[in-house]
Amino acid sequence: MTNEPVVNNMDKNDKFVIIGNDAISSEKIIAPRYSYWKSVARVFFRKKINIFLIVGFILIMLSSFIVPLFCPYDAMENVTNAATFNLSPKKAMEYFGGFSFKWLLGTGAQGNSIFYGLFSSARTSLLLAIICAAINMTVGIIMGAIWGYSKKFDAVMLVIYNIVANVPYLLLVSVLVYIVGSGFGSFIFALTITGWLGIAYFFRTQVMIIRDREYSLASRCLGTPIPRVVSKNILPFLTSVIVTLLATELPAYISMEVYLSFIGIGLSATVPSLGRMISSAQTAFRSFPWEFWPPVVVASLVTIILYLLGQNLADATDPRTHM
Repeated sequence: MTNEPVVNNMDKNDKFVIIGNDAISSEKIIAPRYSYWKSVARVFFRKKINIFLIVGFILIMLSSFIVPLFCPYDAMENVTNAATFNLSPKKAMEYFGGFSFKWLLGTGAQGNSIFYGLFSSARTSLLLAIICAAINMTVGIIMGAIWGYSKKFDAVMLVIYNIVANVPYLLLVSVLVYIVGSGFGSFIFALTITGWLGIAYFFRTQVMIIRDREYSLASRCLGTPIPRVVSKNILPFLTSVIVTLLATELPAYISMEVYLSFIGIGLSATVPSLGRMISSAQTAFRSFPWEFWPPVVVASLVTIILYLLGQNLADATDPRTHM
């Protein structure tokens, strides 16, 4: 038996090093810092299509809110001049003396500029969708959190929900529009007076699932106030659910405005909107296609972009995709 020296295979390039018997050093764990929102951004922008969707949505938003400031739209501008009615882009430019962005898409049934009207209408529809989604989501999340945590409140709200949920939503909105009027504010009121109820019921179910988990029970045993348990333990866990729901809410309100205005129940005739433009041009679908297709394309683009962005953002906010 030879006395050979023990060869230490550990060198400074190895991943494992001897730290000795120091209890404090042995408890230290070296791991990369985790930031939830940085991980969300990394996963979200990993899909290159999201960049194009964001750029497209920003362009539509800027155009819809900035162009009308410099190019005001007047639907009755040429209403007394029958020669300007239903002109194609080429004929409109010839009639008004040459190329102009104002007549890039021709004129409507009252000699109005389709191009200028498109931006003003998109602004109305986007603003309506954003306001309605903000109101319904905020009220729905807060009420749903309380609804799912308070048994007394749950008993009352279930009765209200069962009554309202049995009335068709479009019928309820239509009746409210006829009662309170068809102005912009009245239309928002009609869409939000009960629109939050379905969101609240959905969140009530989610909260009931999470409220009895170990960390929530531990917080309650330590005397943590219920509002703090809801805001710190429950709602952050539902971030991806909130984003997913928001992804469907925004396009839904644009589609609802288009549909209701198309059947004549939506906004008043004095308020330009995509639904109003489509409704006005439905009879000219074949004769004057330049009046019908531009608002249809814009409404479809906005709805598709918002839906895809929302779905991809919902996937990115799910911690399981951060691996």
